Amino acid sequence: MAKRSDTMETVAIALELLQRIPPRAMVTAEDLCRQLQAAGIDRDLRTIQRQLTALTERFDIERIDRNKPYRYRWKEKARGFSLPGLGPQESLILALAEQQLKQLLPAKLMKSMEGFFAQARRNLDPTSRAVREREWLRKVRVVSTTQSLLPPKLKPGVFEAASDALYGNRWLSIDYINSTGGRTSSDIMPLGLAQQGPRMYLVCRFRGYDDNRILALNRIQSAKTTTLTFDRPKDFDLEKYDADSKFGYGEGEKIKLSFVIDKEVGFHITESPLSSDQVVRDLGKAYRITATVVQSLLLEQWLRGFGGSVRSIRRRRLRCPNALKETATP
Repeated sequence: MAKRSDTMETVAIALELLQRIPPRAMVTAEDLCRQLQAAGIDRDLRTIQRQLTALTERFDIERIDRNKPYRYRWKEKARGFSLPGLGPQESLILALAEQQLKQLLPAKLMKSMEGFFAQARRNLDPTSRAVREREWLRKVRVVSTTQSLLPPKLKPGVFEAASDALYGNRWLSIDYINSTGGRTSSDIMPLGLAQQGPRMYLVCRFRGYDDNRILALNRIQSAKTTTLTFDRPKDFDLEKYDADSKFGYGEGEKIKLSFVIDKEVGFHITESPLSSDQVVRDLGKAYRITATVVQSLLLEQWLRGFGGSVRSIRRRRLRCPNALKETATP
């Protein structure tokens, strides 16, 4: 029985490697070893090297051995290796996932999936029969609701270390420069990763503190995942953190907001409400909008963005029901 188990294990590793060898680009044994480890398959480098040697003898896999480390790829006319279950529709889903989720998945997990992403791209290339699925990629797009900005550049290795620490509940050692130029080196507990427009933010707690902070990922100068793990705080919920408008520079204080807005610029608010309890009153050439929202700097910037088309703004605090306080902006 032991011999049969070893044989099945060898076959399983061979299949994993075949899926991860690219058709055009090259990959090293070290790269494949890291991909397998990220996928939860822990094998030493010598085992991977032996497997690759055996695969080059049985498949159309080319080994470039002019320099070390050796590199591997499928030969030019080889069709590569694909799983029977990855058809055109599955390939389309994977292609979209690679485009939209690459900043929201752990870097190690993305690397471990590279073989599947590569197969999906091959299944959708111009020589394939998946015409409609390939065309779909050019028919859909996520568009920005604000002025488009290029994402700030991240220092090498920062996203990989941050996502790895977040994924494994490990302390992260960082060197950080804030918006005013202040620099600090500290260990942080990563709790959440958020993409807001083109920018990436890390929600965390500094060692020795229990309050949550938001760090712009591009301001982290260097980051290193430690071997020390932590118990994720039970009182932290990223969804609630976002609902409290913490990413919009708010403190979770709910208000009853009311304002008048010209119809020609405010009609979209009747289609995309500010809240589930929104009430719209038709004033002829304008609307009176009333809704329960979270007070935040982002909300104030949004209101100011309408210029003179918005007026008679009123905010009533709802945090303490027995002591409502109303403020008004003419």
